[in-house]
Amino acid sequence: MRTITYRHTAVVGLAVFALITVGCSNGKNVDASASPQVGLIATSETQAPPAEVKLIGERDVEVTLTGPIAAKYASATEIQRQALGKPLTGDRNAGARESGLVFQQFQGGVITAKNDEASTPGYITWGRIREAWNVPRDPEGVPAVTGDNGSVGPLGAPTSDENTVGDLLVTTFEHGKIEYDAKTNQVEVTVDGKTVPSGL
Repeated sequence: MRTITYRHTAVVGLAVFALITVGCSNGKNVDASASPQVGLIATSETQAPPAEVKLIGERDVEVTLTGPIAAKYASATEIQRQALGKPLTGDRNAGARESGLVFQQFQGGVITAKNDEASTPGYITWGRIREAWNVPRDPEGVPAVTGDNGSVGPLGAPTSDENTVGDLLVTTFEHGKIEYDAKTNQVEVTVDGKTVPSGL
């Protein structure tokens, strides 16, 4: 199974070489009071994101991540990778939506990108924020059995990873945000500037 994704990572290396030139005796007198000459050469190198990342998914099936999804996974921290767990397999767990959004579901979260273009950033959504994002909602964002959820729901696609803002964990979406307070286990969902029930 191949998922179209791209991940942008840059590794910058800096090499510094100092050259100190001192007078060498060639049979003539050398002025010992002369300052040494110092040359500084700096170079940088950018490493391209991986074209693909191969993982072992559920039931020991090999999953190949590509494009922004591969790039995001490759740049994820070890904590993020552990929280995501194994990639899920099957057409409903990976692929592209009609909107162009690409995704890969994992045991503990999902990586999405607005499209499969190389420069598109990927985002990780997980935990209580992911649960609230997956609640079916009507166009106003109110939970509804006949509503849409995830990227096709009223919140739209993620536009950030989970960030810490004060005591809250916050993920932004195209049309709103979801905030989670780990101390109180409360989730607040905002759609188009209006707070709506979390549905959890």
